[in-house]
Amino acid sequence: MITRKRSNRKATTGRYHDGRKKRQSELGRLPTLTKVGESRVKQERVRGGIIKRRVLQSNTVNLFDGKKFVKATIKNVVENLANRNFIRRNIITKGAVVETDKGKVKITSRPGQSGTLNAVLVK
Repeated sequence: MITRKRSNRKATTGRYHDGRKKRQSELGRLPTLTKVGESRVKQERVRGGIIKRRVLQSNTVNLFDGKKFVKATIKNVVENLANRNFIRRNIITKGAVVETDKGKVKITSRPGQSGTLNAVLVK
């Protein structure tokens, strides 16, 4: 299981000794690698009973053209500063530049967190 606890090792390479077991509140989840494809959204219950929507796949994006939002169809990922291998795998993250039918756009939302794909045109 993925956990968000501190390391067992000190900076001096000594060990920390736990005074307790893992807590459920310290657990994490694997990252959502949003891909280009037919729309799929997953709903998960998170802490506090809140429902979080994660975009697993999407082929459309909400594009802000300066005045209003319009739908644009995604063709492929052109640039992704998060990881250069994401370009080859067509993985969309915040900051990724995507080729659409309206031109190149930059993703401004976090698809694994917010459940939507928003973008602005790249000049």
